[in-house]
Amino acid sequence: MSDAFRRIRMPMTREEARSLRAGDIVLLDGEIVITAGLPTIQRLVGCAEAGRDPPIALAGGSLLHLGSYSRDTADGGLEILYMNPTTSTRFNALMPRLIRHFGLTAVGGKGGLDAGCVAAMAEVGCVYLSFLGGGAPLHSAAITAVREVAYPDLVAHYRLVRLAVEGLGPVTVGIDAHGNSLFDTLQAQARDRLPGILDALAASRDSG
Repeated sequence: MSDAFRRIRMPMTREEARSLRAGDIVLLDGEIVITAGLPTIQRLVGCAEAGRDPPIALAGGSLLHLGSYSRDTADGGLEILYMNPTTSTRFNALMPRLIRHFGLTAVGGKGGLDAGCVAAMAEVGCVYLSFLGGGAPLHSAAITAVREVAYPDLVAHYRLVRLAVEGLGPVTVGIDAHGNSLFDTLQAQARDRLPGILDALAASRDSG
């Protein structure tokens, strides 16, 4: 990977999170926590509401919407064959609670999060990291070790997993800790361009 990208040690500090801006491109080193499962996110909300510690520490860390195709190993471990992002908007209703309760500094996946999540991120000092959809070879190659696995009763894709990574990315800061969202910007640009596109299509149809 190019050294032109900013490298961030995970879990990132609150100061690092606030120093990033929407559109920045980074590489991640260190440790991340991942899951692609709605049941998993619901269990974590249950931990927060009951005042229980989650099975893998989240305080001040990351919770990334990344799924893995994995297999259990003979020694009781987990071998990740590939890792890819899942759509974060499935978790919109639950993420503000987790962001605030655990003081997360980084969440992520693909597709962004809604205004309620963005408000929680700005309040806490948390960024949304946008992963390349279909970039499984890049994401998977960055995994150096599986550190911890929780919720083994769930399918591997849904388990809560702590991974060691090196050079994970490139990853785009899709939403920064100041409320700026690339997703909102792109949607606004698309809305602004739509009338012109429709007018051009109508003119082309009429001329034909």
